[in-house]
Amino acid sequence: MTLTPYDVLVLGAGLAGQRAALAAAQSGATVALLSKVHPVRSHSVAAAGGINAAVGAGDSPAQHAADTVKGSDHLADQDAVEILCDEAPEEIRALERHGVAFHRDAGGHLAVRPFGAASHDRAVHVGDITGQAILHVLYEQLLRHDELVDRYEEWFVTTLLRDDDGRATGCVARHLRTGNLVQFRARCTILATGGAGQCFRPTTNAVICTGDGIALAYRAGAELMDMEMVQYHPTTLGETGILISELARSQGAHLCNARGERFMERYEPAELELASRDVVARAEQTEIDEGRGFPGGTVALDITRVPRRRTLEALREIVNIGRDFAGVDVTREPIHVRPGMHYIMGGVRIDVDGATSVPGLYAAGETACASCHGANRLGGNSLLDTLVFGRRAGAHAAARAREVRDPAPVPAAVDDELERIGAIGERRRRGAKVPELRRELGDAMHQGAGVFRDAAGLAAAHAAVRDTMERAPRAWVDDRGAVFNQDVPAAIELEHLLTVAECIVVAAAERTESRGAHFRTDHPERDDARWMEHITVCAPGTAGDPPHLGRRPVTVTRWAPQEPTF
Repeated sequence: MTLTPYDVLVLGAGLAGQRAALAAAQSGATVALLSKVHPVRSHSVAAAGGINAAVGAGDSPAQHAADTVKGSDHLADQDAVEILCDEAPEEIRALERHGVAFHRDAGGHLAVRPFGAASHDRAVHVGDITGQAILHVLYEQLLRHDELVDRYEEWFVTTLLRDDDGRATGCVARHLRTGNLVQFRARCTILATGGAGQCFRPTTNAVICTGDGIALAYRAGAELMDMEMVQYHPTTLGETGILISELARSQGAHLCNARGERFMERYEPAELELASRDVVARAEQTEIDEGRGFPGGTVALDITRVPRRRTLEALREIVNIGRDFAGVDVTREPIHVRPGMHYIMGGVRIDVDGATSVPGLYAAGETACASCHGANRLGGNSLLDTLVFGRRAGAHAAARAREVRDPAPVPAAVDDELERIGAIGERRRRGAKVPELRRELGDAMHQGAGVFRDAAGLAAAHAAVRDTMERAPRAWVDDRGAVFNQDVPAAIELEHLLTVAECIVVAAAERTESRGAHFRTDHPERDDARWMEHITVCAPGTAGDPPHLGRRPVTVTRWAPQEPTF
């Protein structure tokens, strides 16, 4: 199967990928969109509470940006933050024109609700299914403009391609329905494959969030940044990792320990449960670690404080989750929660137009790090990030594609991947299976690189990652067929997870301070004198060596660093 080169190849069809594909197509580019799942099953569908935009009375993009910089613990690059916040209102209006039915108040204005660490109510929303609503509308736009974007659904990317000059020229991907491998060539490639939550256990992330784009970019020579900044969400359902949205706390739910104490009164008496996520997660973990939690290592989220009618109207999905997965009627009794890995602020380093350090390679969404979140992302800013920087990446890639030549085929690319993937299916049945190694990795990362970190724990996590790296090439799979074989992609996903996990722990060990989501018990203070810098991560020159670390200055435009007030 030989395909004509595309102008723009988008890998991943969540919100960032779909927005990038539409922007590139509307700029006149020929576009292909690849995704390993059907687009409406992308993890963007899980975003519940809202998308931030300064559209309410008395609010402004400048105030939104100031909150974002403060919430980032001053690690965010402020030029990226200003773009994110300045372009938010127009992005909301564009979504409405496409058909997203955002809620409006009695006066007909866009309804906004509070989210943690925000000085104004600014989360525009569609009930508690905001991500799902936006994702479906963007997919409808792709269907409407079917002639502009070629969709390849349920294709798994195995490697990125580069020419002799180091320019990104496409990828090799495996069709899950048939097992066939195809070389996709493109003048520009955009990575939008989502985050890497499956490095940890528990996580709110879907099983498909395996750091594919981050690992592929790293192996292709791209620079990563802020990889140590991993956000734990305060309210996930026990061992399952199922997200209980921040929306519950924004509506008035309280957090209580086993003594019945509303413990956030001790940790952040001003903001209480609506302090930034890192503050609330650490408070919960402290209560659990010091013996004031419930059996099983949880605290209670008391939604009965919210009027029942309001709960049934605004928190429908949480009501369903409580009933279906915990056997709890949240309108009548508390539900038990714990911190769980939720989001990675780091990723493939990009500029404000989505370009990476590899010519012709772009990234957007959770795969990317424009550094608009810094050390801690505010709730409601993730959907905005996917849309603003997805659109910018798509438009810039389309413009660049007009200036570069068609990429030449890479004759051995498919054969090399056939040999590599064939070897996975031929592994003998001995040793561990892929899911076992994946669970071990998740447990080790949660233990050593979770809410609280120290040098010994990070060293232990790194040792566990290295041990699993040695065992992974021998991990065997059950399915040796071609049609919808999920075992072989899972083995490759494990490789991606291990690559990303090592980058996280190495960067976390390097940053000897506490900032935002990165809290070192052996270095508990923020150290602006030494660490107002990003840590960058690159692949080593010699295979098998640990990642190479560097530093980049934080971009400051308007907001000088201040002591944290949380």
